[in-house]
Amino acid sequence: MTSDDAFHELCAHTLGLRDAAFIHQHVVDAYAAQTVTSATKPIKLTFVLAGLYLHLEQGFTGRAVQCAHMRLAARKRVWPTFTLPRERGALTVVDVVAAPPGTERTEAIDAWCAAVWAAYGGSHAAVAEFLRARGIV
Repeated sequence: MTSDDAFHELCAHTLGLRDAAFIHQHVVDAYAAQTVTSATKPIKLTFVLAGLYLHLEQGFTGRAVQCAHMRLAARKRVWPTFTLPRERGALTVVDVVAAPPGTERTEAIDAWCAAVWAAYGGSHAAVAEFLRARGIV
């Protein structure tokens, strides 16, 4: 199974949950953080790193992350740039899809997000400061 196939399968699963916490947002953020390139616009990486930070460091649900994204997008601005780490986390979307649906898959999503966030360790302080300066946290 390719990463893209696994991502689409996982999206179908998380969107089908129709859960109030909207864990689908965490899937989108983790996958994007693992697949961005140097050609990716800074707004995308800013949003996905903000989403991972808010979820893992501040306890935001996916729905709350989505609301924070809307607040950030409300004003045009110059977006910060972040250094792309060579490694983007030991877990991938393929690992998550291999977990059985239910609690195990939800836990795998969180573990995946944590692995990806850890890979961006050099950007943690800058992401936190960016969100504090904009009144998100």
